[in-house]
Formats: sequence, C-alpha cells, structure tokens
Amino acid sequence: MTGAAPLPANTPLQSTEDEPSRAPLLIAERIERQYDALATNGAPPTRALACISLQVEAGEFVCIVGPSGCGKTTLLRILGGLLQPTRGHVMLKGEPLTGPRPEVGYVFQHANLMPWRSVLRNVALPLELQRLPAGEIQTRAQAVLKLVGLQGFEHSYPRQLSGGMAQRAALARTLVHAPELLLLDEPFGALDAITRERMNLELLGIRQAYAYTAVMVTHSISEAVFLADRVFVMSQRPGRIVAEVAVPLPYPRTLELMGAPEFASLTREVRRAIDRQRQE
Repeated sequence: MTGAAPLPANTPLQSTEDEPSRAPLLIAERIERQYDALATNGAPPTRALACISLQVEAGEFVCIVGPSGCGKTTLLRILGGLLQPTRGHVMLKGEPLTGPRPEVGYVFQHANLMPWRSVLRNVALPLELQRLPAGEIQTRAQAVLKLVGLQGFEHSYPRQLSGGMAQRAALARTLVHAPELLLLDEPFGALDAITRERMNLELLGIRQAYAYTAVMVTHSISEAVFLADRVFVMSQRPGRIVAEVAVPLPYPRTLELMGAPEFASLTREVRRAIDRQRQE
C-alpha cells in the first residue's frame, strides 16, 4: 500500500448498468465446514455448514441473517480466509483464497482497541505494521478518522469513548488500509438501539464516500434490509442458504425509510424465509 492515496475520495456507489460483464469480486462454491469432536467424548463431528454457494459483486453490500448457531460467523471467517472450509473453495478477485489477504478487512462485534494506545495510534497500527513512512501514516489515519466522525478525538483513549465511538474507531482501523472487501461480524450488536441506528447511518455515509464491498452478519432483520442490496437467509445447523432477498430500495437511505410500506414488505419477506426453514 506504500504510496497509495489515503482513501478513495467521493467515489459513488458502483452501478453495473452499461458496464461490461465482469467476474464477481467474491465467489464461494459448495462450502462445507465440519468440526471434529474431541476423541475423548465420543461425540460425532459437528457439521456447521452444508453446501453453501454465493457470489458478491464489487460494490455490493450483502447481509447474512439466520438463527443463532447456524454458522453465520463460521461462514464469514471462511469468506475472509481466516478459516479453511472442509470442502469447497472461495475465490477472491478470481484467485483462490487460502488465507488472510490485505484486500480484506474485518470488523468484529467488540472493538478490541488497545487501551494503552490513543485513538489515532490504534487506527494507525495496521500502517505501522506495514512499516510505512510516519508522515503517510499520520495523513491516512487522520483522513479515516475524519471519515468516521472522530475528528477531534485523535488523542483520546478507549476508556474515554462511548460504545458507538469505540466501534467507529474499530471501523476506522479497518478502513485505514483501504480494503476492497469489508467483512462485519455483528459489529453493532452490543450497542443500544439508538446508537445502533446512528451507526447504520454512519456505515451508509461512509459507503457513499468510499465504495467498498461488504458482507455483514446480523441478527436484526430490519438492519439487514436497511443496509443491504441483498439479504441471504441461512437455515439452522448445518447452515445452508435457504433464501436470497433483493433489496431494491433507493439511496440515500434515511431512518424514515423504515416506516415505508416497501421496507415493511421486505422485512416480512425475510422473516417468512426464516420462519419457513424453522418449520421444516
């Protein structure tokens, strides 16, 4: 990333209209994951995922929903190269994904900021590990903190931040190296409802400025519909994709959209897909 611009500025959401056909950014083919039980307890292996295939286009925001324990986080870790599938394969930018790649950024449910580092130094850490010049590190870290609305808190410490601000800092730490693919594992699940809504708006705003591709795991149907271009619904374990719901809601999206009939119709469609697989 040496010599790269701090962040792609003012990049609009990508449109595939009038563009030549190209391969999806991310492809998962027939993914399965099995966890072998400990030999001492004699239990059979646990089949976490069963034959999952999906594709994500560049610039898309995709959400994954499903019942607890269905393997959503396991799937996300496989899509990020943090975990290898038992069967099947993942392709990123046309190449097999066999481990973590610099083009992939990961945001977890908990911010996991280093308490002894300031906000600025937490965000700068990935660039320090790349041994970039100090001036470039400072410029890029300041730019991404402005992007997530933390300008003025550069020298604060994690203990001085609210939950929402800590998650903004964690998001900034991931965005600072400009990943092409952003994977989010229930990043706002620990926040109160009002802060969670504000963070959803922040995420959409950042997407307008920096056209990343995202796959997000969430337990909230309304959050998935509000953020996503498509929602994948997973079954109970072993997790399978049992429905795909397109979300043709226009941008920019505001909280008032959640009261619209179209929004309610889409949330009902996702909920019905979840309820159907529970009854099978």
